Amino acid sequence: MTLTLESIPGSSGYLDLFPDRRMSYFSNMYVLGLTVIAGIGGLLFGYDTGVISGALLYIKDDFEAVNQSSFLQETIVSMALVGAIVGAASGGWINDAYGRKKATLLADVVFTAGAIIMAAAPDPYVLILGRVLVGLGVGIASVTAPVYIAEASPSEVRGGLVSTNVLMITSGQFLSYLVNLAFTELPGTWRWMLGVSAVPAIIQFVLMLFMPESPRWLFMKILTQKYVTMQAFQQFTGINTVMYYSPTIVQMAGFQSNQLALLLSLAVAGTNAVGTIVGIYLIDHFGRKKLALSSLAVYGWIAVIGLALYIAFFAPGMGPVPWTLNSEVYPEQYRGICGGMSATVNWISNLIVAQTFLTVAELVGTGATFLILAGIAVLAVVFVILFVPETQGLTFLEVEQMWKERAWGSSLNTESLLEHGNSS
Repeated sequence: MTLTLESIPGSSGYLDLFPDRRMSYFSNMYVLGLTVIAGIGGLLFGYDTGVISGALLYIKDDFEAVNQSSFLQETIVSMALVGAIVGAASGGWINDAYGRKKATLLADVVFTAGAIIMAAAPDPYVLILGRVLVGLGVGIASVTAPVYIAEASPSEVRGGLVSTNVLMITSGQFLSYLVNLAFTELPGTWRWMLGVSAVPAIIQFVLMLFMPESPRWLFMKILTQKYVTMQAFQQFTGINTVMYYSPTIVQMAGFQSNQLALLLSLAVAGTNAVGTIVGIYLIDHFGRKKLALSSLAVYGWIAVIGLALYIAFFAPGMGPVPWTLNSEVYPEQYRGICGGMSATVNWISNLIVAQTFLTVAELVGTGATFLILAGIAVLAVVFVILFVPETQGLTFLEVEQMWKERAWGSSLNTESLLEHGNSS
């Protein structure tokens, strides 16, 4: 049997053809199950983001060179982002050439290899190699999962279903802090923390063998530069600085115990996960643009409370909105490659923030560093107001039509100006 756009009840193509058949988030458990399985890639993304923050405390204890060098600490964190940049940049091409399913399977294999290498690393440099491989897998998955989910989703709940991938990311971050706490008393603490991440990758690999290919894989169209921009703002407002370094930030605030720093960071990660659940509901009821603006309006200031407040406002809005927009705004011909480009910008921005945070904090102080991030958030507010349209409830065909109308309108306005100039 050939899988077609019309053969999946609940897909956006199915609802485009049959608009009278409307669905809610839980109406089609098959589509929801597909979303959760694809979202394991987001879980891996989130787990890796969170686990290194706790593992780093113990890596410093095992390797004196790491303990003595902020640059080496930043490198251990950020080399996964270098891998993610390469994975995201190539992920769009892999998706278009081989399909979403095979791209996910490849991401799982590479991630598992990286997790094993990290767990067995005899020195910081082998650990860094493992981080690069894990990043490659995460980068490919970050391109694949949102597009795969969006292409199988009804338009009314597409935002919520794509945001489920972000919930998986924040759940992975929360899980990583639980795992970090669970392994604090075991020999080889950080090795367990990093190595156990292979388990969900293996689970996803097995489950994906039974999943269909995306019904819209062969249908993609043009690049819109703005939504690359949204991914950059998501990172430069500092979200993954908080997730990568939250235990370190807590220790900067005076809580010196590793276990206490991890416990307080667990509360931050929990706020992130709960906020994303709120975002899943709001994104299809409140709209993408309003959520992004509300997310950028408040910024935390004071240690743990500030971190929690920041996460509480970021998670429902700027957490899911850039990923949702990038999964739905590109016309069909180039959806895979454009999704790859936008994810690449996300990871490059992520790398810049992760590689420089500790150094900047040492140079200008923690408060001034977060003030810089707050300034970027203000710029993001202006950008969203001026350039981001609302796509809530629109089908892929309606989004494509919106861009056509905007393009034709600009063309007509230009022609009018030229005619006016010639007549003058």
